[in-house]
Amino acid sequence: MYLKKSIQKNGRIYLSIADGYYDKQRGHSRTIVIEKLGYLDDLKKEYDDPIAFFTERVNQLKKEKAEKKASLSIEFQHDEHMEHNITYRKNFGHCVLSSIYHELEIDKFLITRQRNRKLGFSSNNIMKLLVYSRLLTPASKMQTFEHRTAFFDRDNYSLDDVYRCLTFLNEHRDNLQLWINEKIKKLYSRDSSLVYYDVTNYYFEIDQPDGLRRKGVSKEHRPNPIVQMGLFMDKQGIPITYQLFPGNTNDCLTFRPGLSRIQKEYGLGKVIVIADKGITTGDNIYYTLSAKDGYVFSMSVRGADKELKNYVLEQEGYLWNGTEYKRKSRLYPRTIQVTSSTGRKLKKIVDEKQVVFYSEKYAKRAKAEREAAIEKARSLIQSPGHYTRTTSYGAAGYVKNIIFDKDTGEIMNTGKQLKLDEDKIREEEQFDGYYVIVTSEYKETNDAIIDMYRGLWRIEESFRVTKSDLEARPVYVSREDHIQAHFLTCFVALVIARILELRTKRKYSIGKLMGSLEKAECSLLKQNYYLFDYYDKTLEDIGTEFGMDFSKRIRSLSEIKKILADSKK
Repeated sequence: MYLKKSIQKNGRIYLSIADGYYDKQRGHSRTIVIEKLGYLDDLKKEYDDPIAFFTERVNQLKKEKAEKKASLSIEFQHDEHMEHNITYRKNFGHCVLSSIYHELEIDKFLITRQRNRKLGFSSNNIMKLLVYSRLLTPASKMQTFEHRTAFFDRDNYSLDDVYRCLTFLNEHRDNLQLWINEKIKKLYSRDSSLVYYDVTNYYFEIDQPDGLRRKGVSKEHRPNPIVQMGLFMDKQGIPITYQLFPGNTNDCLTFRPGLSRIQKEYGLGKVIVIADKGITTGDNIYYTLSAKDGYVFSMSVRGADKELKNYVLEQEGYLWNGTEYKRKSRLYPRTIQVTSSTGRKLKKIVDEKQVVFYSEKYAKRAKAEREAAIEKARSLIQSPGHYTRTTSYGAAGYVKNIIFDKDTGEIMNTGKQLKLDEDKIREEEQFDGYYVIVTSEYKETNDAIIDMYRGLWRIEESFRVTKSDLEARPVYVSREDHIQAHFLTCFVALVIARILELRTKRKYSIGKLMGSLEKAECSLLKQNYYLFDYYDKTLEDIGTEFGMDFSKRIRSLSEIKKILADSKK
């Protein structure tokens, strides 16, 4: 290895670092350029003595090359013992997460906003701990803090600092979301022509509601206080922004504040909003159209008026695709109710396209789910004392004469016999497998509209990811600013996970990606050398995309730190 000085045709000297190797195929030695440095006269503007500077660089590279080739001998004594307070096992997979975190320049955002604040801790270091841990080893804030030394990163902060940092993060949560959005637009050409929206909730293991934590309709059918989260997502499945609401807020009321905010702050231009039937109200439709946006909303068939139900069941007009799937559509002037600024209910007519489709697979699933609920309803009728409003969820709707005590939730004995509602079962059966989509985009084909709506599964999957893989609930913080910061770190973690999923060509689920990165660990041997003991195809593909070799068995601490430093560039 040497410093190569090449004289160009113009007389200028070009510097590069070159190395030689023996080419077995050609049978002679060859030279390869390792680093291109630049013209000597230009380099003199940056360095007092470029030749001396880069000669030293060559010597350092030679030393590193020799260390990599040299055999490594580590001796152990039979009576050796471990020392107190040393973490011998560390995670290496977070280097990939670090690459995306710093690519989004979240570090720059936090460092800049902390610059004139005397906080006594690094909000960037704590944010990294909270995000990496949420992705790899989700736990409470206390457990996360106790696990901090498992990463090759700075951990010079206390548990109190972590909680104080949550307050700081909450102060900047809206601006950080905007910052991340701008970075994604620049790096990944965010496609926001279609914007997906959905609502979910997260429970708290407390008895008394307060602030955001309110009793509401839990998606998981739990009696605990909850908070509502509305999430907007782009066409690629990458989250755009989120907003929290008190747990007793109706799903449909969360939509308009969120859409108004992203239109003003995110500058998305005209968008087509895709959402589930919980958002399909006259107010939401009229608001969307008034903002000159479009909508693709699903609509409850069983809750529709008689005219629409008849249209769904009328077989004329359906076009089959194979033997298990059919669809049809119509342009229809539908009357909706809109709430005026004075609270009056006004009737408005919207010209929309209604797309109806039927899927044999969905029909079978609906039948199976109902049969399970009916079986539970029969059990409830036989033993009503064993059930409450919460535990009878899904079954009580099929039972006639059932009344619950408003205070206890227990089934009241009114003297009327509990019976299975056979009429309701027959009514529901005829609509199994049918779905209705209403949309302003009447020029789009039926299949295009259905494909738009089916993209909603990604946001539903995002909620499943936050609740299962990221374990965002139950939430173990109680102050409102800490709750807000907790969900901010979950949001950032979800964004990073989605970007990793995108960059690995969606070959693996987020659970699989994080599972492999969590297992990419190493153990301290001696003399600052670490032994790696896990490798799989997922890590191979991640490593190819991010330029990291996960197959290497032994690395020095300096080598690991260099990889981590490179991930921050």
